[in-house]
Amino acid sequence: MLKRLLTEQPHPGSARIGELGTVEMLAVMNSADAEIAAAVAIEIPRIAAAVDAIAARMERGGHLTYIGAGTSGRLGVLDAAECPPTFHVPPEMVRGIIAGGEMALSRATEASEDDPDSGARDLLASGFGAGDALVGIAASGRTPYVLGAIEAARKMGALTAGISCTPDSELSRAVEFPMEPKPGPEILTGSTRLRAGTATKMVLNMISTGVMIKLGYVYGNLMVNVQPTNKKLEDRARRIIEQAAGVTEARAAALLEESGRNVRTAIVMEEKRVSREQAEELLRAAQGRIKEALE
Repeated sequence: MLKRLLTEQPHPGSARIGELGTVEMLAVMNSADAEIAAAVAIEIPRIAAAVDAIAARMERGGHLTYIGAGTSGRLGVLDAAECPPTFHVPPEMVRGIIAGGEMALSRATEASEDDPDSGARDLLASGFGAGDALVGIAASGRTPYVLGAIEAARKMGALTAGISCTPDSELSRAVEFPMEPKPGPEILTGSTRLRAGTATKMVLNMISTGVMIKLGYVYGNLMVNVQPTNKKLEDRARRIIEQAAGVTEARAAALLEESGRNVRTAIVMEEKRVSREQAEELLRAAQGRIKEALE
C-alpha cells in the first residue's frame, strides 16, 4: 500500500518545521539533504552496472531513453536535454519522455501517470527500439505509466533499468538493472520533489556522465567534444586545448583554427605532430577516443 512506502513516511526531524523561524527551518532542510549523498553512495555498484550495460548498448548504435511522470519525468527530460550542449551528441542519442508530454514540463499533469498503456504507447511513438536502453524513473517505484513502458521495452528485448527511492520496489523487480537510492522520508511528508528528487538527479548525473566518459566524449576531466559556437565556448575550447596539450594560449588559439575548430583534432595534431587530416584519421580509427588515438 502507498502509505507503507518509505517515501510516504513522516520525517521525525521536521515534525515542527512550520513553527520554526526561517533560519531554523532551512537548517532542518539542509541537515536532511546532507544525508542524500551517502544514500546514493550505497548504490554505486548497481549504478555502475547500469552505466556499463547502457554504454555497451550505445557502442553498438543504441540510444538511451529516460521515462517518468511528474518530478521524475522532468528530471529525466532535463538530463537528456543537457547531453547535446555538454557532449555535442545528437538530440536523439539521449531522450527524455514525460507523462503528459511537453505541457507537463511546466504544468503538473500527474493524472496521466496512472495509465500503463499510455507509457507503452509514448515509448513506442518515440522510435524506441530493441537495441536501445530504457531507464524508468519513479521515486515510489510503482508508477503505472513507467511500469507500462518498462514492460513494453522488455518484450522487445531492450535493456531496462530503473531508479526508485524505496526498497524492493515494483520498478526494481521489473527491470534488469535496478537502482534504489534511499534518502528516506521527506521533510514535507510525501513530497518526493525534495530529497528523492535530489537523489534521483544525482543518479542521473552519474548515468549520463559515466556513459559519455565510457564512449570517449571526455579526455581526462575535460569536455573535449565542446563546440565553439559562441564566445564563452570558444574560450573554453582554447583553454581545453591549452591544458590537454600543454601549450600556450596563443598556440591553443592557432591549433583551434588549424583543426577546423575541433578540439579533439587540435589536441591530437599537437601531441602527435601531425596534420589535421592525419589527426582526423587517427581519431576515426580510435572511434573518437583521444587516448587511443595518441597510443
